[in-house]
Amino acid sequence: MSKAWKQRQNNDPYVRQAREEGYRARAAYKLIEIDAKDAIFKGTRRVVDLGAAPGSWSQVARRHLTLDARIIALDLLEMEPIEGVDFIQGDFRDDEVLKSLEERLGGESVDLVLSDMAPNLSGIAPSDQARSVHLAELALAFALDWLDDRGFVIVKVFQGAGFDELLTEFRRSFTKVKVRKPDASRSESREVYLVGSGRRNN
Repeated sequence: MSKAWKQRQNNDPYVRQAREEGYRARAAYKLIEIDAKDAIFKGTRRVVDLGAAPGSWSQVARRHLTLDARIIALDLLEMEPIEGVDFIQGDFRDDEVLKSLEERLGGESVDLVLSDMAPNLSGIAPSDQARSVHLAELALAFALDWLDDRGFVIVKVFQGAGFDELLTEFRRSFTKVKVRKPDASRSESREVYLVGSGRRNN
């Protein structure tokens, strides 16, 4: 862990705020800001959180929703338990893992699909970009299969090759699409969040 990284963390107001408010990561404030603009939690009863670890987005959802709302989180990595969150550890790209997730949904539609998934970076930019877009496409495909007509999907993707095509697919699939770059997203990062709502029945 580099000295420069530690210094950046210590000087980061979102890192400090996350510690003070009990969130596991500064990423919580990205979702909080998106909700402030798009009211994603209004009327939400069933949430799927893809790429959930370490759990800050699930924490935000849990704090914003009623106790009877259902949250299912999934990640390749382990995640410390969160009360009221059902966690599946596995690779979302694995058919058996996806089947397990779908079985837990019990045939019920989802009001909110969250995806903060990102690939393990190799340092080879074109490869990393292609894998990022692929994960975003998988999250979108899942949302189109399971999302309620009035629900929301929020997907992280990095701007670069394949981004415009993904944005076009979002616009083909939803009546409302926003591209959000929350204040809590580091300025040097190419990440943005696509927010889709009003699923079209194409």
